[in-house]
Amino acid sequence: MKLKKSDASRREFIKSASLASAGFMIVPRHVLGGKGFTAPSDKIVVAGIGVGGKGKSDLRYFAQSGKADIGFLCDVDDRQAKDSVEAYPKAKYYKDWRVMLEKESKNFDAVSVSTPDHNHAIQAMAAMQLGKHVYVQKPMTHDIYEARALTEAAKKYKVVTQMGNQGSSGDGVRQLVEWFDAGIIGDVHTVQIWTNRPIWPQGIPWPSNKPAVPQGLDWDLWLGTAPYKDYVDNLIPGSWRGWWDYGTGALGDLGCHLMEAPFRVLNLKYASDVQASVSSVFTAFGKRGFFPDSCPPSSHATLTFPKTDRTQGPITMHWMDGGIKPERPEELGPDEMFGDGNSGILFIGTKGKMMASEYAANPRLLPLSRNEEVKVPRKLERVPGSADGHYAQWVEGCIAGYGKKQLSSPFEMAGPLTEAILMANLAIRVADIPVPRKTGNGMHYPGSNTKLLWDNQNMRVTNYDAANAFVKRTYREGWTLGN
Repeated sequence: MKLKKSDASRREFIKSASLASAGFMIVPRHVLGGKGFTAPSDKIVVAGIGVGGKGKSDLRYFAQSGKADIGFLCDVDDRQAKDSVEAYPKAKYYKDWRVMLEKESKNFDAVSVSTPDHNHAIQAMAAMQLGKHVYVQKPMTHDIYEARALTEAAKKYKVVTQMGNQGSSGDGVRQLVEWFDAGIIGDVHTVQIWTNRPIWPQGIPWPSNKPAVPQGLDWDLWLGTAPYKDYVDNLIPGSWRGWWDYGTGALGDLGCHLMEAPFRVLNLKYASDVQASVSSVFTAFGKRGFFPDSCPPSSHATLTFPKTDRTQGPITMHWMDGGIKPERPEELGPDEMFGDGNSGILFIGTKGKMMASEYAANPRLLPLSRNEEVKVPRKLERVPGSADGHYAQWVEGCIAGYGKKQLSSPFEMAGPLTEAILMANLAIRVADIPVPRKTGNGMHYPGSNTKLLWDNQNMRVTNYDAANAFVKRTYREGWTLGN
C-alpha cells in the first residue's frame, strides 16, 4: 500500500520520538501536527481483526463512509476472510493480529475488532496501548473485569471508542427518550426485555468427535485466551456463542441491542443485585443433565438498578431468552404485535407504557392509538443514517480526535452496559450448578434460589462466592491483558 505524505511524516516523527525517549511509544494520529508536521488528513486507515461474518459488514460500512480506507486485514481463518480479502485487494492480510500490530502499527489509525467474545479484550487493549482508536463488536468483552479494564483504558490512552450496538445510533431510542422526558409514561419502575435467541444449540454436552482442523484455520490462535481443547465441528463461524469458554450466550448476542435503550432512557449504570432461573435439561426420565461448558437453552434474569437522576426509585429489569416472553400488557390488543414477534423492550411507567423492537426500532406508545394522539417536539439530534450511521459516526470521531465528537456507544457508556449483561450471566451460570445435599442423597441448586448481591467497587459478589469465578477468567498460559 502506497503511503501518503502525512503517513511518511508520521513515520519519521515516531522514529525520532522513539530514539529520544526511554520507551517506545506510538503517537495517535490526532495529536500530530504543528510546526514541521502535516495536519491530520480527512481520512483514517482501518485495520480489521476478524474480517468474516459481522467483521465483513463492519468493514463495508466503514468504507462506505467515504472517510476510511481498509488498509489491513487479519483473520485466523482464511475461509472466513475470503470475501474481505477479495473486496479490499490492496489491503495487506495477516493471520496473527499480534504480528499485524507489531509490524504495521505506524501505518493505520484505528482497529475494528469482530472476533469471538473471548478475545475481544486482549485485541482491543493491545490496539489502545498503541494509541489506536477501536471499534469492538458487542458485547464489549467476555468478562466483567475485562469490561472495566477497557473502560478505564479508553480514558488512559485517550482513544475514540465505539461498541458495535448500532441501535444506539438509531432514531428509535431517541424517540423513547423524548417521550420519557415529556412525562408521557410517568416514572418508569420496571423494564421487560425478551428475545427468541439462542438460535444455535445450547444445553448440550461438548462434542466427543475429534475431526481434523480444516485447512486455512489456525485453531490454536482462534482459541486465544480460552483453555486448549481439540477442534470440533459446528463451532465456527457462529455456534461458539453457546459455549461459555468463547461466548456469552443470548445475553451477549442481543443484550447490548436490547438493554441499551433502558440504559439511555433511564441513565442506568451498574446493577446492585441479580437473580436468575434457567431451563433444566433431562437426559432420561428423572435424570437431569449437567453441561457446564454450554449455556442453558433458556433463562430469566432479574436485575435491580439503584435510583438514578431520571427515576424516582430503583429499576427492576427482566431479561428473558429462549423464546420466553413476559405477559402481554393489557393495553395491547389480542392480535397486535408484541415487540417485533421475536424480541422486544417494554417500559412500564406510572402513567403508561412504551415498547420497541430489537435495536429499539419502531418505538410505540401503548395502547397503540396513543401514537396518533401524542405529539412531542423533537429535541434530540439524530445520527445521520440512523443505526447504519453508527459506523460513520465512529470514523468521524476518529478523524476529529479524542473528546471532540459525541458518540453513541463509547466505552464510558458501553462498559457499564456490558457489565450489566455479564452480571446477569453470573446468575445464569450459578443457577445450573449442582451441589451435593448435606443430608440425604442427590443434588440441589442453591444458585437458582439466591439473589446475588454486587459490590460494584470491588467487582465482587458478596454473598455467593462461587459466582466470583466468572467475574475474571484465568487466561490460557501465554495470554495476558495489559493495562
